[in-house]
Amino acid sequence: MSTTENLRTELLSRTPPFGLRLWVVLGISIWAAILFVLGCICFLLIYWRKQTNRNHDEIAEPEIPDVTKEIAVDEVGSRAFVENFCAQESHTFPVKERHTEKDSGKMLAHSTTSESSGDHKFIECISVQKYDRTQELYSGDEGSSAYDKREFSQSAAMSMSPRTGLPEFSHLGLGHGFTLRDLEHATNGFSNEYIIGEGGYGVVYHGHLVNGTDVAIKKLFNNMGQAEKEFRVEVEAIGNVRHKNLVRLLGYCVEGTHRMLVYEYISNGNLDQWLHGSIRQQGVLTWEARIKITLGIAKALAYLHEGIEPKVIHRDIKSSNILIDEEFNGKLSDFGLSKLLGAGKSHITTRVMGTFGYVAPEYVNTGLLNEKSDVYSFGVLLLEAVTGKDPVNYSRPANEVHMVEWLKLMVGSRRAEEVVDPEMETKPTKQALKRSLLVALKCVDPVADRRPTMGQAVHMLEAEDVPSREDRRRSRVAQIDGGDT
Repeated sequence: MSTTENLRTELLSRTPPFGLRLWVVLGISIWAAILFVLGCICFLLIYWRKQTNRNHDEIAEPEIPDVTKEIAVDEVGSRAFVENFCAQESHTFPVKERHTEKDSGKMLAHSTTSESSGDHKFIECISVQKYDRTQELYSGDEGSSAYDKREFSQSAAMSMSPRTGLPEFSHLGLGHGFTLRDLEHATNGFSNEYIIGEGGYGVVYHGHLVNGTDVAIKKLFNNMGQAEKEFRVEVEAIGNVRHKNLVRLLGYCVEGTHRMLVYEYISNGNLDQWLHGSIRQQGVLTWEARIKITLGIAKALAYLHEGIEPKVIHRDIKSSNILIDEEFNGKLSDFGLSKLLGAGKSHITTRVMGTFGYVAPEYVNTGLLNEKSDVYSFGVLLLEAVTGKDPVNYSRPANEVHMVEWLKLMVGSRRAEEVVDPEMETKPTKQALKRSLLVALKCVDPVADRRPTMGQAVHMLEAEDVPSREDRRRSRVAQIDGGDT
């Protein structure tokens, strides 16, 4: 018998105890060995992964909650910015000195101011850390990122409480974290008597913290997660910026489904109330007050567009979103509709939002949004401050319904002096009026590319009055007459 036949006979022979043939037993043994090796490999891999995760958890830092998502903000050096402006400077628009604190006494023409409890809107400028006072933009106004490189004590920030004072920053990077109980106590259980504003986004309450600080508390509606969305939008837009003309965020509350933002309380109303509302009965804003307010808003927008990255497009510039403090500084508010425009992007496409009369025409027609959309809205705001008229009012004569078109007709027919708010007792000089109208009309140019940047608008608004040709001629005649005598 050959070797092959012997091997075949052995493989076909039965083995105890189950009577299985030898080749079946060998097959089962081989597969069992393979499975055993694979099992050992899997066990070693799982054990190694667990050990790696355990070591990572021991050294990982606590993560910031999702609702506190922040944007990266980079400062633009003030020197480079000023040099850019100086390159564009001409003899027609030399730089004018800033308004001083003493000017605040001239803000009302024939009345005294008092605190207003009307409908206020309070914005979402989150001030989280101390910043370098030497970095200033736009003629000395404060504008900075929250990412200051100074070292701070986190333990000090975490231990601070609204019962001992309001902190400048917190370990979460969003101001002070208030509890729901803190804010309920501040508003007497969110009593209706404390409501100072209401809209589609939620309700704003006037709160009194236990340390005596007055605050504005924005309680967002939780309509199918809308509160969460609103919270994220406002935090992402200006979560790490600070500017003199942006209302300051003191803190926030995130408990369960509640989303609330706490801001400084501005008691002097908003521009809409001063121009068209109940506060107008208390007095009429002077020309100096109107220019100071609108210039401050221009500087805030210039900072948002040109001083940080990514850019912040406000998307809802209007008089009711311009709060006014006791010294008549304008403060930009309500960033609920804002969008971010990253580096290298000329525009973004989005659903058209805003207020009728203030929205740029190209944005309405195409949905393309960039900083020039805010420039247009600012131009309308400036014209509103000059004329005292609403952007759109169907109760006016047909040729005056749309303020911008009416003003263009008036300027074109050399009747610019007639557009000034008639309620103002002291009218502006011809040069001051001409400068403001020129800036505003440039901003509302129907072609977006022809509009100035907000930085350029600031530069033009701060320009000194240049004597007209007629004034120079009269001056020369007077000098000649004086010499003859």
